[in-house]
Amino acid sequence: KLWETLSDELNYNVMYSPRGVMMLAHTVHDIQVFKRHVHANRLAGIDNEWLTPEAAKDFCPPLNISPKLRYPVLGAALQRRGGTARHDAVAWGYARAASALGVDIIENAEVTAIRRDASGAVEGVETTRGVIKAKKVGVVAAGHTSVLMGMAGVRMPLESYPLQALVSEPVKPVLPCVVMSNTVHAYVSQSDKGELVIGAGTDVYTSYSQTGGLHVSAHTLDAICDLFPTFRRMRMMRNWGGIVDVTPDRSPIIGLTPVPGLYVNCGWGTGGFKATPGSAFVFAATMARGEPHPVAAPFSLERFTTGRLIDEAAAAAVAH
Repeated sequence: KLWETLSDELNYNVMYSPRGVMMLAHTVHDIQVFKRHVHANRLAGIDNEWLTPEAAKDFCPPLNISPKLRYPVLGAALQRRGGTARHDAVAWGYARAASALGVDIIENAEVTAIRRDASGAVEGVETTRGVIKAKKVGVVAAGHTSVLMGMAGVRMPLESYPLQALVSEPVKPVLPCVVMSNTVHAYVSQSDKGELVIGAGTDVYTSYSQTGGLHVSAHTLDAICDLFPTFRRMRMMRNWGGIVDVTPDRSPIIGLTPVPGLYVNCGWGTGGFKATPGSAFVFAATMARGEPHPVAAPFSLERFTTGRLIDEAAAAAVAH
């Protein structure tokens, strides 16, 4: 719901498109898990529904539901209000709104150290453009969170993996929704420019390399071609990779750290962008008040020492 009003709040078009997100089930286990998601969401007042293979094809006509597929489509979970937003538009929208509130945004300033005073509390950061003094520092660095937190002497329960994506040549509108499949590690949607935006699962090894393994992209494209045979002759125009951070229980870390004045928001794996409005709100509240926001409280760093892990890995709806 936050996404639906974000453009108005930021006074910037984030290109939110509620075209629907459809999660494909290929196994009995998939069916059981997705139906549990559907029922859990409905109990929480969130619209979600279960589709038969035929209903899934009605909603997304290019989808292949032939029983002869290596991973046949046995059904799908659909959130009709789900969709896409333009990543860079969201970043610029937040940046402009923050700037209007007096926030200084300093680009091309790599953090090289986190300063601590004699008591151990944060007192600022060192960057390639000079020292910035601050009594509070928030680290929101995705796959490089461990590196930055290490500068303050904090070891994080994170593993970093390359994550790849591709875009095709542009074509006329052909794909009406977002289609995801955990079993075959693939998702696909169509951008406003007509490109197919295709994503894979994480590489199987931990790394800070942004190239990723070619076999991962090849596997994803094989799966996309099986699910959407009409895409077989399309050319891929660009391929890139980024680094994502994953926690042992697959849920994020939001809150305070053992270092006074140092806060962290990380561990979102491959699904962090979709949580942007809610994550930003609770993290800002946590930093401003110096205590966990009630919604973010269970996602504290200390849960990995107390053992109060969040047993909701399947709820992430992403394959990591």
